[in-house]
Amino acid sequence: MATENKKKKRWYIVQTYSGYEKSVQEDLMNRAVSAGLQEFIFQAIVPEIKIVEPPKDKNSGKEPKIKFKPIYPGYVFVEMILDSEAWFIVRNTPKVTGFIGSSGGGTQPVPVQRDEMKEILERIGIDKKESLQKYVGKTVEIKDGPYKGERCEVIGFDDDKYILLVNVYMFSQFMSTEVDAKSIKIVK
Repeated sequence: MATENKKKKRWYIVQTYSGYEKSVQEDLMNRAVSAGLQEFIFQAIVPEIKIVEPPKDKNSGKEPKIKFKPIYPGYVFVEMILDSEAWFIVRNTPKVTGFIGSSGGGTQPVPVQRDEMKEILERIGIDKKESLQKYVGKTVEIKDGPYKGERCEVIGFDDDKYILLVNVYMFSQFMSTEVDAKSIKIVK
């Protein structure tokens, strides 16, 4: 077990009965604690969005209702080290039907790609999105899209949209355009 603990913790997706995501999340974490596997099962989350429902009668004076709805109904995301005991605990939690990326028959599941999980965690507010301000004034090279290979200076940014405003040289002059921050690399 000591050698298995050297594996890195990763995120996995567990499929559940739809509508039971929260109870599976709680059961899974309680089972991890009771089995003493907190060093292998770190957290379970149900990514949700906040929905504000206005009152049916706008003149009633009632407050809008706030509800939370799963972004991925029927799924729970689990951060864990894929140890045989931890894998067994998760698979055998009530209302869990299996792991995504495992074809059954004892095959281990495939973890969620790190960049995909980062986007999910940022979307639900667990991780903070990195500010793009650090790129202002830097020369960058665009890696894809219509300006692929162009070197340009970053003159602005929009953290919410995750875009950079850059000066691209074309038609014998500099023109400002927006590019996805994921499609650049810093040159100097």
